[in-house]
Amino acid sequence: MSTDPKPPLSRFFALIPCAGVGSRALAAGAAPVPKQYQPVAGQPMVMHTLAAFASVPRIADVLVVVAMGDDFFEHQSSTCVVSDCGGATRAETVANGLHDLFDHGALAHDWVLVHDAARCLVTPAQINALIDACENDAVGGLLAHKLADTLKSEDQGRVAATVPRSDKWLAQTPQMFRIGQLSQALQAAGAEVTDESSAIEALGLAPKLVPSSAQNFKVTYPEDFALAEAVLQSRYSQRID
Repeated sequence: MSTDPKPPLSRFFALIPCAGVGSRALAAGAAPVPKQYQPVAGQPMVMHTLAAFASVPRIADVLVVVAMGDDFFEHQSSTCVVSDCGGATRAETVANGLHDLFDHGALAHDWVLVHDAARCLVTPAQINALIDACENDAVGGLLAHKLADTLKSEDQGRVAATVPRSDKWLAQTPQMFRIGQLSQALQAAGAEVTDESSAIEALGLAPKLVPSSAQNFKVTYPEDFALAEAVLQSRYSQRID
């Protein structure tokens, strides 16, 4: 009979990069402060995001990574851990946050769910679905939404071609990978990758696509705020009723 100890169970951490300024919303004159702190349905957008993760008991801890000097969370009631190690790009912010997780006791084989602060419509059910789909996967994966619209490529403002859409998905977050492997992948990929899956793909791996919802969109443009507000107000109204 083997006496080798069983490997420790993997834990689940959430990492919320929150160091951006929302330049596309700022350029349109919609956001006097970073968009993740703009009020939506009665509270700052990021607080809706954090509430969804707080409703998933399997999440051991939530780390929010903000820019240096950002004191927003000093004025909020939240149980998340806040680190001001945000970088110049999303990839840098996430990489710095992963190092912070290690400093707080996370291990390389633990899972991290990286989620955009501005995807404030994510639900606990979607987070749980991602964990269920990926916790025994060799690579990990991400929430994604199968493309429904006809897809065009462009050349100088005109249609250059119609792109087959049958195998196209819109990448969303959370994106869930082992902390150690993601840290190595981001270090190898550099600061310009736009999501964690891209860094993992650069290692020659194929993350799992976990079907999500069109409502899990990233609030990016001024008109997105009104849509997010309407969805959240509808959800809250249904809970009251």
